[in-house]
Amino acid sequence: MKNTLLILRLVCYSGWLMTCFSGSIYAANMSVDIAFLTEKMPVSPALSNLDPILPDAGVQGAILGTKDNNTTGKFTGHHYQLKHMDVAVGEDVVPAFELLLKEGYQYIVADVQTSTLKKLSALANTNNVLLFNVSSTDSELRNASCSMNTFHIIPSDDMKADALAQWMLKKRWKKWFLVKGRDQKDLNFTKAIKRSAKRFGIKIVAEKTWNFDHDARRTAQAEIPVFTQGTDYDVLVVADVKGLFGEYLTMNTWLPRPVVGTQGLVPRAWHRTHERWGAVQMQNRFYKQSGRWMNDVDYSSWLAVRAIGEAVTRANSVKAEDVKGFMLSDQFSLAGFKGVKLTFRQWNQQLRQPILLAVPRAIVSVLPHKEFLHPRTYLDTLGYDEPESTCDF
Repeated sequence: MKNTLLILRLVCYSGWLMTCFSGSIYAANMSVDIAFLTEKMPVSPALSNLDPILPDAGVQGAILGTKDNNTTGKFTGHHYQLKHMDVAVGEDVVPAFELLLKEGYQYIVADVQTSTLKKLSALANTNNVLLFNVSSTDSELRNASCSMNTFHIIPSDDMKADALAQWMLKKRWKKWFLVKGRDQKDLNFTKAIKRSAKRFGIKIVAEKTWNFDHDARRTAQAEIPVFTQGTDYDVLVVADVKGLFGEYLTMNTWLPRPVVGTQGLVPRAWHRTHERWGAVQMQNRFYKQSGRWMNDVDYSSWLAVRAIGEAVTRANSVKAEDVKGFMLSDQFSLAGFKGVKLTFRQWNQQLRQPILLAVPRAIVSVLPHKEFLHPRTYLDTLGYDEPESTCDF
């Protein structure tokens, strides 16, 4: 009797396996083609020989994401292929994007500037393809210039500024001295900083623009103390995205105060010293592949490719409309080595994620902290919440 029951169980188990394998065989026909589009930008002169010029930023993350997708694909029968296309400095990106459309790509990861992304977003809508922004942090793209087929992977300026403000509020550093550059990206980050200060009850007691055109390395000790004197403050906030002067503010200010923003304590999507929640194995795999450390654009590109893979696997479809629908559903989540599940905001298609506050050789904190309450998820305390959003698809 026992032998009979054992045989019946083995038959049932074998039947279950056949069902699983038959499903895999059916899914084996599913091939997913992903394009990575890079708009090359002029390289600014390096202020230090320690700062490497990265010709492969972003694409290395996408390559690693494709490998991870194919690891899962061995069990699901899905196969992922990545095509990388570079557009030279000063050339129009639109023809390259249109070529990818003609070749049938439905998923395009874009490392391009804000003005270019606006053009590509319009084409993505017209042609029903999904576009993934992995480098532009401009808040306008998540609000007035949002697009129904564009997903934003990299954190916005407002998410980063809110993370800083929450940490400063926790430290009771409520008086800020703001120093900003003149570049458009500096002005965008400045706007985000001012919004966050108002949002969290922080006072900007002084604001100055860095108007010096000469090399700050030779004159920092003489000029910066004078530039930063005259007002009492708790922390110096700097908006210098290109790094033209911000590095020389630390230890040169008139008052002994911490520096935060684009230099000093910096809000990041990723950092090479991040080790929690399994991040070490991610760091090691990326370094072995590329011979360097992962940066924010690499991490965002990895997340973009992994998001596509997760949605294709769970929705069991390669159609863009099915993948988009699943990404925006309550069933979608993505593991990103940050201790929580990452999901997309339905109102502007920004990926929710914690922000790492880092100094050059250490992680100081991971924001938001759970004491910053929210009715949906505490991650929505970073950036534009649904009632604040001006995005209208």
